[in-house]
Amino acid sequence: MKIVSLTLARGGSKGVLRKNLAILNGKPLISYVIEVSKASNVEETWVSTEDKEIAEVAKFYGAKVIDRPVEIAADTSKCEESLLHFAANIDFDILVFIQTTSPLVMVEDVNKGIELMKTNNYDSVFSVTREHWVPRWANDMTPIDWNHFERPRRQEKEVTFIENGAFYITTKEFLFENKNRYGGKIGYVEIPLSRSFQVDSQEELDLIGRLL
Repeated sequence: MKIVSLTLARGGSKGVLRKNLAILNGKPLISYVIEVSKASNVEETWVSTEDKEIAEVAKFYGAKVIDRPVEIAADTSKCEESLLHFAANIDFDILVFIQTTSPLVMVEDVNKGIELMKTNNYDSVFSVTREHWVPRWANDMTPIDWNHFERPRRQEKEVTFIENGAFYITTKEFLFENKNRYGGKIGYVEIPLSRSFQVDSQEELDLIGRLL
């Protein structure tokens, strides 16, 4: 069973310009997930990009590079388009899709997800963070799924999980059949809040730098 990882790293990021190459504590952002992947139980570490500079940096840190067609590297492109492009061109059985925006993910997180896939016959596994209930309000300042005249105690509400976006694992067969990174019989790897943050803005980049 061949297990590979893939990171998508286009050059045209908007929230933080050239985000994938942004320097985080002395290293480019993309280097963090490449190093985690190479230390994990995947056989090959891949980066999909349309950008020559990103490709060179990815190779420097030990990743293989697949050229991402520019038509699926636009602002409106969906990740699944690039995942399917990769699957159509590279041999593997299980794909670990690690997102560049999650530099706090650890080797043991990825390995736990791989082990869940192998031992529980899951169709997909992804990383989550536990979320305790907090009162949320809509734009018109009406409560979302609660009554402010009968405000519940946090302990009375069910704990939920949110996707933290660090990684998604699925099989090649499931990806082709469903055109989606997850679904079917799903497992999860819980990551603590302190390591769940993603880089989508300069503020988050600065915050993660301090955490590191």
